[in-house]
Amino acid sequence: MKIIGCDFHPSYQQIAMLDSATGEMVEKALGHERKEEVRAFYAGLEGPVRVGIEASGQSQWFERMLTELGHEVWIGDAAKIRASCERKQKTDRRDAELLLRLLAEDRFPRIWVPTAAERDGRQLLLHRHKLVRMRTQVKNQLQALALNQGVQRKWKLWSKTGRKQLESLPLLPWASRRRAELLQLLDQLEASIAELDRAVAEQAQARPTVRRLMTHPGVGPVTALAFTLTMGPAERFSRGKQVASYLGLIPSEHSSGGRQQRLGHISKQGNPFLRGLLVEAAQSAVRHGRRCVAPINDWPSGSVVGWRKWPWHGSWR
Repeated sequence: MKIIGCDFHPSYQQIAMLDSATGEMVEKALGHERKEEVRAFYAGLEGPVRVGIEASGQSQWFERMLTELGHEVWIGDAAKIRASCERKQKTDRRDAELLLRLLAEDRFPRIWVPTAAERDGRQLLLHRHKLVRMRTQVKNQLQALALNQGVQRKWKLWSKTGRKQLESLPLLPWASRRRAELLQLLDQLEASIAELDRAVAEQAQARPTVRRLMTHPGVGPVTALAFTLTMGPAERFSRGKQVASYLGLIPSEHSSGGRQQRLGHISKQGNPFLRGLLVEAAQSAVRHGRRCVAPINDWPSGSVVGWRKWPWHGSWR
């Protein structure tokens, strides 16, 4: 079996390869300008091949190529990989050798990897999130234009009456052009977000796990779908505390000598997008007071084992 530690970068990769049968060691650098040469190198490797790389946001094409060639791809936790190196000198060559050593010694911190469909679903949610932020920025600019003309309607500015009042404000030429283009951009964003909302709702209804999460007060298609695509199979976590830790929702701690010295703010070590959605859902649940009843589901089987009362009359995300 050939074991490869690959220090992957967007423009090139440094590899350290060990043939476990012969003990032969190979070090090589491969540029990514010509991806056909990278593919030819890995296609020429005989026998079972295992490639270990650090988790990265630019390596999906490389992972897909290795999978198509029939090679085994292991993705490792970058923080744990770096923590396992005691040397202060960091080079690409040393990083590749470290990855190889962890693989050979069976100490490689392998992490769960979502499927291609799950990654694509994340792109849907991320794209919607970015457009919503852009829409907020556009609205803030239009609010500023209205405030400069003495019009303060807050959220009512986006009603039909408020929109008509905004369009009728007497402005100088460049301010008027800015208003017109911002309103046009706002209409485009509203249409795109509405289309993405429909796509999210369709994907949510197609997944039983997402529909089960949506029975919780305050949890709508966006939060439920993001939770499912981010967390993966429920069997990865043996208890709820591990889920909270994975999302960075537990307090940071600095204790020593058997004494608990300080509990600080939440660690924020996890997916910031999903953490933000969960925090918004919790704040909305606390803010509203009407009580309603929700089913208690046995996770992950989904069977209803009881009912609980929740304070709720708010909206869903």
